Amino acid sequence: MNLRASLITVTAFFAVFLSSNALTAPDQKPAAAAPPAPSTYAIPIGPTISLDAAKKVAALAAAEARKNHWHMAIAVVDPAGTLIYYEKMDDTQNASAKVAIDKARSAALYKRPTKVFQDALTAGGVNLRILNLDGAIAVDGGVPLMIEGKLVGAIGVSGDLSEHDAQCAAAAAVGLK
Repeated sequence: MNLRASLITVTAFFAVFLSSNALTAPDQKPAAAAPPAPSTYAIPIGPTISLDAAKKVAALAAAEARKNHWHMAIAVVDPAGTLIYYEKMDDTQNASAKVAIDKARSAALYKRPTKVFQDALTAGGVNLRILNLDGAIAVDGGVPLMIEGKLVGAIGVSGDLSEHDAQCAAAAAVGLK
């Protein structure tokens, strides 16, 4: 056996040894693994958000934007990503019109905030496969809208820094009842 093969064998042995409970004291039990996070796949879909509720949610996002002197485009979609309501504040950058709708659709279709995709891409590695998910927007500012634990739609906000977009979307989602 050559030196390289010996090193590979020794490395493999220590990897297995260290990953086993061999280093745990006899009277000590290994720490229990944390329970897995609940899957967003299991979130039930509820009735579609009404136009009146969509306007209310958008108004809450707009109020948060005005309070902070931000110019935003705001989109509310149903669980299938179909646009229910849209508004764009004066002086909002033009690109934000489409981005707000895309963020809302992504949050609805994937049943999760778009920040989840943003954070996953930041982490890199296997998370880069997100780039192949059709309609997954990896920019904060898209938030699912829930009533009684059921997805009724999503809101997307765009126009400023993504964390400001998210602040407006979160303020709106919290106000939905």
